[in-house]
Amino acid sequence: MNKEILKEWSIDIVVDIIAGILMGIGTYCFAAAFKFPMVGFTGLALILYQLFGLPVGIGTIVLNIPFAIISYREIGRKFLLKSVKSIVITSIMIDIVAKVVPAYQGEYILAAICTGVISATGYALIFMRDSSTGGADFIMVLIHHFFPHFSLGKIALVIDSCIIVLGVALVSKNVNSLIYGLIIAYLVATVLDKAMDGLTAGKLIMIICDKPKDMAKEIASLIDRGSTYLKAVGSYTDEERDVVMCACRVKEVHIVRQAAKKLDPRSFVIIMDSNEVAGEGFRHL
Repeated sequence: MNKEILKEWSIDIVVDIIAGILMGIGTYCFAAAFKFPMVGFTGLALILYQLFGLPVGIGTIVLNIPFAIISYREIGRKFLLKSVKSIVITSIMIDIVAKVVPAYQGEYILAAICTGVISATGYALIFMRDSSTGGADFIMVLIHHFFPHFSLGKIALVIDSCIIVLGVALVSKNVNSLIYGLIIAYLVATVLDKAMDGLTAGKLIMIICDKPKDMAKEIASLIDRGSTYLKAVGSYTDEERDVVMCACRVKEVHIVRQAAKKLDPRSFVIIMDSNEVAGEGFRHL
């Protein structure tokens, strides 16, 4: 095993431990303490815990075995091995947390918020390392592979909502638990999407103006961003115009828009969302 592989696996293990602690806190300290239905296969394992007393970590491993076998051919050997590692480590950490971290005893709504946010942060850390916690994650990754236009968060929301309804029907049998469970599912989906895409999201600005070079220089001086010149032809006038295209962060949009207004009040500014921006000045590729 060379140094690069050893370094990568060492980082993966540390991330799995941190993620497992977060998932354990969300599961035992908040969800189990308030009998909230939980999301993912952790939610199914929590149902077994509340019905039969089977520890969540052990239940998660047992539930994942058949799905790991079924998914092997589709998800590939490398992803499966990384996922098995994550499943084992996070499951152990989840059950350790149950013994050392006290349960929260405050407000229901705060417990629901903490369950969603803390658990989703743990899931996101694992996804960022190109791994998963198995089960529902295997299903999510498979669906995302065949339907890439569906975000992981939206896929998770559908799957988790079904698991939550099952948990309410078998355990709490309480409408309030269903509502809190759906809040948790929404929070998990939102935080997951934000963590996977939102942290690298940005804006793409296109400016049609009479002074493209001056505009690009002004943008560079104000926010230290490079621009790209595009050639365009107006359908109404049939005139060739220059377009200045610039990728920037959300907080820089107002600065660029004001610069365009100052340099050329007649300029035409288009601002578009960009789910991810990678490269120089942003996240590394």
